[in-house]
Amino acid sequence: MSGTLYLVPTPIGNLGDISRRIADTLEQADFIAAEDTRVTLKLLNHLGIKKPMVSYYRHNTAAGGEAVLRRLLSGESCALVTDAGTPAISDPGEELVAECVARSIPVVSIPGPCALITALAASGLPTDRFTFEGFLPMNKKNRRERLSELRGEGRTMLFYEAPHKLCATLADLSETFGSDRRIAVCRELTKLHEEILRTTLDQAVAHYAQNPPKGEFVLVVEGCQAEKTESVTLEDGVRRVLALREEGLSLKDATRQAAAETGLPKNELYQLVLKG
Repeated sequence: MSGTLYLVPTPIGNLGDISRRIADTLEQADFIAAEDTRVTLKLLNHLGIKKPMVSYYRHNTAAGGEAVLRRLLSGESCALVTDAGTPAISDPGEELVAECVARSIPVVSIPGPCALITALAASGLPTDRFTFEGFLPMNKKNRRERLSELRGEGRTMLFYEAPHKLCATLADLSETFGSDRRIAVCRELTKLHEEILRTTLDQAVAHYAQNPPKGEFVLVVEGCQAEKTESVTLEDGVRRVLALREEGLSLKDATRQAAAETGLPKNELYQLVLKG
């Protein structure tokens, strides 16, 4: 009989966020798979727990994952942890969970700290519908293409961002979504210098031009408040595709962007343009 993989959240800053169940699960697991064993060792020392650890991180998912799977299949239980937050969310733990599910290995997710939910709840923006986009591409061209696909997104959007990329990302967000789009810039959540800047994109760009970013960020961006898609006709969509084609986009890319902006079906727009 196989063991169980436990997904164990760790504090995103404040050690007081460790629940009794989190501590008990770390104590009871046969071993711990950690993103960085040095970081996890500090947490275990804080809790007074001694436990065997193995490394499982983005660049060793194949070898590290197989090692964890072998031990799970032999009957051992494993607590998977990241440096901070909930494993498998924008994290290579996703791959390990998929492998466990494919092999019918039980997976138990322990509730706990998660930066995106913490930021969303405090943002002051709509929380009934949202989409998590994780980290945007580092390459400027790829980042702008990804944001173009989200131009017509009506749900609140969440992004993770590092300090050295924040200013470039805010500038691209402002250019793509409009300077008056609302944003909550959440910095160092649960830590001593926690800060939430609730403002517009243009004001956020100006603020961080004068105040060099420090710490880790979660960006909560207001969704598109454009008119409902029911008022946009297929003819409007075709005109938008043709306009994008004149700007130099390929038919495929122009159709995809027009569909994202209008909410109209991409395949139908594509066929209508081909028919002329």
